[in-house]
Amino acid sequence: MAIKVHGLPFSIATQRVLVTLAEKELDYEFVYIDLATGQQKTEDFVKLHPFGQVPVLEDGDLTLFESRAIAQYIAHTYADKGNPLITSNPKKMAILSVWTEVEAQRFDPQAYKLAYELVIKPILGRTTDEAIVTEHEGKLAEVLDVYEARLTQSKYLGGDSFTLADLHHLPVINYLMGSKIKALFDARPHVSAWCADILARPAWQKIIALMKH
Repeated sequence: MAIKVHGLPFSIATQRVLVTLAEKELDYEFVYIDLATGQQKTEDFVKLHPFGQVPVLEDGDLTLFESRAIAQYIAHTYADKGNPLITSNPKKMAILSVWTEVEAQRFDPQAYKLAYELVIKPILGRTTDEAIVTEHEGKLAEVLDVYEARLTQSKYLGGDSFTLADLHHLPVINYLMGSKIKALFDARPHVSAWCADILARPAWQKIIALMKH
């Protein structure tokens, strides 16, 4: 049975799942969920995702929500396909897991808020709250200082090869590169080189192309 993804191409969380599938070179059926009309809150959709959000992945008889959990499932289940995004070495996997947690707990709360204020709100015709931007800009800078130190030790966050720890960052970094927050990344040479590297990956370029349609 084919893999099915329910989501919205412009959704950061949906993109996280789509780029994982692209890295693993897996085919899937995409089901467009119109958030503007509240399709994600309908009774049928809430059966798939109890919180009424995107994305949802269906793979045979398995239904999953939460984009990072979905990405992890894809990486483990289809380990022999496409590019390896995890490792079988327990110590290396532990380090990789640390940095996936850092992304979710420390990077994303700041970066997503900035992307929302500076990129998503203007698209929706809403006004950016500069006080929120200032607050989260300072907090993101502190996180990126830690990233800069880490990336002086290894090419990628999880080690010497591209993994889920890097992949999870792609959608929100892509949005921030079109905002003034790009300066925070550019000011840190190792972070800047890392961003350029991961954003240039063929799998991510496929997602960029998808968004243009």
